[in-house]
Amino acid sequence: MTSRERMLTALANGRPDRLPCQVHGWMNYYLETFLNGIDQWEAFEMFDLDFAIYVSPTYRYDERSLSRWVEDRKVFPVDADGNHPWASTITTPKGTLQSKGAYNRITGWVTEHLIKNEADFELWNEFQPLPVSVDFSEIQKAKDRLGDRGIIRSHPFSFGQGSPWQSFTCLHEIQDAIMLGCDNPDLLHHYLDAILQKTLQVTRMWEGIPSDMVEVGGGAGSSTVISPSFYREFGLPYDQQQNELFHDIGLKVVNHFCGGLMPMLDLVVESGADGLETMTPPAMGGDCDLAEASRRVGGKLFFIGGFDQNRGFTSTPETARKLVLECFEATRDHAGYICCPSDHFFDGDPENVRAFAQACRECAY
Repeated sequence: MTSRERMLTALANGRPDRLPCQVHGWMNYYLETFLNGIDQWEAFEMFDLDFAIYVSPTYRYDERSLSRWVEDRKVFPVDADGNHPWASTITTPKGTLQSKGAYNRITGWVTEHLIKNEADFELWNEFQPLPVSVDFSEIQKAKDRLGDRGIIRSHPFSFGQGSPWQSFTCLHEIQDAIMLGCDNPDLLHHYLDAILQKTLQVTRMWEGIPSDMVEVGGGAGSSTVISPSFYREFGLPYDQQQNELFHDIGLKVVNHFCGGLMPMLDLVVESGADGLETMTPPAMGGDCDLAEASRRVGGKLFFIGGFDQNRGFTSTPETARKLVLECFEATRDHAGYICCPSDHFFDGDPENVRAFAQACRECAY
């Protein structure tokens, strides 16, 4: 099989010739620190991995809507810890919105969320620009370059990440968002529905997209953040509508729950997703029992992830190989499976990454 055939077979919940393997995107920090600054294409090739290239549509906006949403973003001098603080003020015809955060060589974070109260949300809801057209040319260019070496993954149009609940928690402080669901559920549903309708409006423009799969969800939907009952009310109905539209367009849908997911397995099936990631093990802060998840829902979902990159990439090649074999044995009888680190990684000996890839190639069905 080619890499593309192998990965598409796994996404159809089948068993390919051998275990497919990818990474969940290459972090610039890792490429620069450990791989001499090569790009993602060269990195996939260096380790003879199955390619999973992340590229999303380009969006075009109406100038009038942009003129009603004017951002003034300031980046301040680096602080003593090597962080670059930033502050943003968005001016609309009816008021302003503010947010703050910082970034460093490894990642970025928010320290003040854009939406803090109902008035802020209504400003956002009225004036947040939406695209008027979608351009797939960058996706097609990547797909042409990729050929039969793997698949193209896209992120949905969103205002944060993945799904309405996840996007709302990127706009609004998450603990307050959870309390809002307890104290004023109707208002939270209003927020989530507004986000969903905007998302669906843009997603309908995706007809004909040359991607293979779209990634929804996020850590805010995991059971280490919210309960299954909370997700059933504030996550599931919105994810179902979104996932149905992606299927109508012809895309596979993978639900990205980085964190706890074992109590959510049946809910992910109900959401209409085709697959589940990141299958994070307890040693990395998740709760995934890969064999149990495979037994319970492996006939209904494919899996991506499960490999403990903290142990596997920062110890020895022998450890990396052992962890791959454990993942393979846990899933081989039930689930279509792509072996992958449990989300992003930033450190690790390249020889351990090489051992990870080699072990996957040796796992034949």
